[in-house]
Amino acid sequence: GTDSMVETGKVLQTIADKTIVMTGALNPARFRGSDAEFNIGCAVGAVQSLPAGVYIAMNGRIWNPEKVRKNVAANRFESV
Repeated sequence: GTDSMVETGKVLQTIADKTIVMTGALNPARFRGSDAEFNIGCAVGAVQSLPAGVYIAMNGRIWNPEKVRKNVAANRFESV
């Protein structure tokens, strides 16, 4: 889930010459007000336009896994 997304992104950085954009939802897609569809759209746009590397698409932003953390208490991703 999104709790381990940052660590997964760091591991995936060993894959060369690929653009990998990870995404998820802080609220499940079946719930009203979920961020799932928005995050998927953001990820699709990002994977088509970013250079090779690993990224996290959440909350309308594209993050480098080395420079982001999930704030579980606030239920959001934020810069470190």
